[in-house]
Amino acid sequence: MKHTSNQILEFTIIYNQYKGYIFNYVSKMLNDKTLCEDVVQTVFLKFYENVDFIRDKESTKSWLFTTARNEVFSIYRKKKVRKIVHPVEDEEEFRVNENSITEDYEMKEIKELLQIELDDLPDEQREVYLLKEYGQLSYKELSDTLGIDEGLVKSRLYKTRQKLINRLSKVLK
Repeated sequence: MKHTSNQILEFTIIYNQYKGYIFNYVSKMLNDKTLCEDVVQTVFLKFYENVDFIRDKESTKSWLFTTARNEVFSIYRKKKVRKIVHPVEDEEEFRVNENSITEDYEMKEIKELLQIELDDLPDEQREVYLLKEYGQLSYKELSDTLGIDEGLVKSRLYKTRQKLINRLSKVLK
C-alpha cells in the first residue's frame, strides 16, 4: 500500500488532532499508561491501513473512537477486566497553573471522587460519559460509535450526569 504525500500529511493532521482525545478516553478505561499508548498506536496504525476505505471523511472521528473502544473491550476480554479504579495521570490532563496549593489539592480530590463515582456506574453510562467528556464526540458521533439511537445517547448522558451530580453533591456537602 503506497500513500501519497498528501495522504501522509492528512494522516499526520488527523493524528495530531485526535491522539490526545483518544488517549484521554482510553486512559479513563484502562489503568496502564503503557497499555494506553499501545492502544492509541494500534488505533492509528489501523486507521493508516484503512484510510483508503473510510469513504466519509466526516466519520473519521467516530471511526477512531469506535476502533479505540473495540481495542479496549478486546483488552477487557483478554484480561477479564471489568472496572478500573484509578485513572492514569497524564501530564496533559494536569497542567501546571497559578492556583494555590489548596485549590490544586481540592481539584485533585474532586477528580478522584469523580473517577470513583464513574467506576461505580454501569458500563453503558460510564462509556457514554467518557466518550462525550474526554473524547469530545457529538451526539451523532456518539450514536455512530456506540451503534445506538441518538435519542438514547442523550437519555443515557442526561441520566449519567444527573446521577453524578447527585452522588457528588452528597459527598461534597
